[in-house]
Amino acid sequence: MANKKILVSGIQASGKPHIGNYFGAMKQFVDLQDEHEARIFVANLHALTTVQNPEDLKQNSKDVVLDFLGIGLDPNKTTLFLQSDIPHVAELSWIFSCVTTMPYLMRAHAFKDSEAKNKEINVGVFNYPLLMSADILIHDADLVPVGKDQKQHVEIARDTAEKFNNAFGETFKLPGGLIMENMATVPGTDGQKMSKSYKNTIPLFATDEEIEKAVMSIVTDSSGGRPENVYAIHSLLKDKASLDALYEEKAGKYKDLKEALITDLKTFIGPMRERRAEWESKPEEVERIISEGGKKIRGVVHKKMIEVREKVGLIHHE
Repeated sequence: MANKKILVSGIQASGKPHIGNYFGAMKQFVDLQDEHEARIFVANLHALTTVQNPEDLKQNSKDVVLDFLGIGLDPNKTTLFLQSDIPHVAELSWIFSCVTTMPYLMRAHAFKDSEAKNKEINVGVFNYPLLMSADILIHDADLVPVGKDQKQHVEIARDTAEKFNNAFGETFKLPGGLIMENMATVPGTDGQKMSKSYKNTIPLFATDEEIEKAVMSIVTDSSGGRPENVYAIHSLLKDKASLDALYEEKAGKYKDLKEALITDLKTFIGPMRERRAEWESKPEEVERIISEGGKKIRGVVHKKMIEVREKVGLIHHE
């Protein structure tokens, strides 16, 4: 493990994942776990900005762990943990907030989007990028697999590392983002970006009935050519040559093409759904995995925080 590059990423505990989440970021966690020291967490502190019912947050957090295991993350290769089990990140986020200006954070996409929709923004939304920076930098991460819409957060983490290093001396490694450009944006059933807020998703662990309902609701034009929305989602599952041949053969037969997509989605989702259900039937084993993951990561980042405290002049007593 010592020679492997450190990979860090997380998923917010704010609802069920969809195939856009999977192809945008989660798939990379699985693909990269053999070659990297992977540390993947449930971002339940981040989720507090929107989820403020304790039972919902607890359940969402458990669900994300099951999602991780369901997609094929191997706890023998990947360390899984809860963000809240690492209190060091909240402390580091505060320290980062003391070397970061408000105008800088006001340029963050998440803040600008929230401000455009709602004037009453909680401080957590505003400070969100610094908590994410702490999540990344406390590990001295080499690689951060993210969706395209999260690219700015990696850039902010790099800027924050540079600000701290310039103020207090070389301390943090500058992380690199990893974005699969061809998977950057997954269209929803209405043609917009797939998003829970648009209610246009295909759930990652959907039942066969949910798959059928979602695909049959995909908006298509009536030009007689190939249905681009159907094709775009289908292209996530099949190679271009076989897909082009199918869409040429079934040109104009939208119902046939949707049924072909339904079949391929069932083949893709079915095994993951079954694996997730198997893990769900072993709650004590899942709890052990997440508890041991938190313990391991606390041990790793504690050393980093002692270094940070010494650099800024905070007195630390064991």
